[in-house]
Amino acid sequence: MAVLAVVALCVYLVDQIAKVLVVSNLYEGQQVEVLGQLLQFHFVKNAGAAFSIGSGSTWIFSIVGVGVLGFVIWYAPRIRSTAWAVLFGLLLGGLLGNLTDRLFREPGFGVGHVVDFLQIPLLPAIFNLADVAIVSSMALFLILTLRGVGLDGRHAHDEDEEDAVEEGDPAIGPEPESGTQTDTGTQTDTDAAPAAPAPAEPHDDKPQG
Repeated sequence: MAVLAVVALCVYLVDQIAKVLVVSNLYEGQQVEVLGQLLQFHFVKNAGAAFSIGSGSTWIFSIVGVGVLGFVIWYAPRIRSTAWAVLFGLLLGGLLGNLTDRLFREPGFGVGHVVDFLQIPLLPAIFNLADVAIVSSMALFLILTLRGVGLDGRHAHDEDEEDAVEEGDPAIGPEPESGTQTDTGTQTDTDAAPAAPAPAEPHDDKPQG
């Protein structure tokens, strides 16, 4: 829980500080090359969801964001894995970052425009650090799911092996104990010494007449 909170707080603060700096130093629509064409700052205000999807439905995304935020907070106490805590921390921080914009930025409460400013050639849309955190959490979700890592940090195959050990192998069954009774009703003892041979009967050596 502490890891989740720390990751979420870091993501939220970095996202909000970056947005404040962009709004303070760039005008809307301005483009600045950071790493040539590989990375540019392009300041836009987004009325839609992540990567400018669904512009014009800001209030819907605000409601959805609040709902998802509540679910993450409610589900967080169940997490016992550091990797899953990081995942939910990234998701929570990203959601809070964009939700803050929608609630408190212009043009009004619940319909505020999200500040986007990152642009790379691989994506046609412009995004922000909160979007990066959300997408990173989705990628981490796929990795953990494919590896079979549960919320408690245990792998699925480890749990199967433990269950098999506890239940025993039904194909083999328990080993027979010494001195157990066979199906014929006689008792066998594998540790008993071999039976002594019966004494021979005496022979009469006198000739018969």
